[in-house]
Amino acid sequence: MYVALFDIDGTLISSGGAGGAALMGSFRDTFAIRDPRPVKFSGRTDRAIAGDLFQLHGLENNAENWGRLRDGYLDRLPNELGQRTGTILPGIESLLETLDARADIVMGLLTGNLPDGARLKLEHFGIYQYFPFGAFGELHENRDDVARDALRMVQQRLADQTPAQDRIWVIGDTPFDVQCARAIGCQALAVATGVHDRDELALSEPDLLLDDLDNAGPWLQQLGPR
Repeated sequence: MYVALFDIDGTLISSGGAGGAALMGSFRDTFAIRDPRPVKFSGRTDRAIAGDLFQLHGLENNAENWGRLRDGYLDRLPNELGQRTGTILPGIESLLETLDARADIVMGLLTGNLPDGARLKLEHFGIYQYFPFGAFGELHENRDDVARDALRMVQQRLADQTPAQDRIWVIGDTPFDVQCARAIGCQALAVATGVHDRDELALSEPDLLLDDLDNAGPWLQQLGPR
């Protein structure tokens, strides 16, 4: 048995900036800040991004403010997705079909997105059905804690069939994805389809580094025959 835990933005899809626009629009309107200053998004959890925005603009980083920002973001996200020219990234559809057809592979999500944010994005692109479970960035500012949630979920779902951790893969497009794979003792597949180029990803020392998943053969070979 193998487990494949996928990141979303920059790995499975490009939303065309819909997520960032929805979050910053919510922050602007919810807290009446006309021109909010930007923070880093790549590889971060939504909760961590919110915390940075609160700190940068002198707002309390508390549950009430987070709830208001979250709700506004989720309200705006469908409209932003519909207005932008996002896309499923190269090779993803065929790869998901290939993995889904294998009884020895379980797929899930390991993402900084909110649960409903992940659902809205993946439903928009028609691939949500491939992911029966996931660990998300609603509660944790540290991506490693999301990875720990994901590992617990794998262990609970598969029980006595849980694979060894070197048969659990975290697939993502940022050094944070590689880092969180290491935090739970799992394998890391890095893909240069996000904002980090191949050289930068190589510095994080993933177990496998691909330009994209259009040719996932080197990874599928590591998973062995069906």
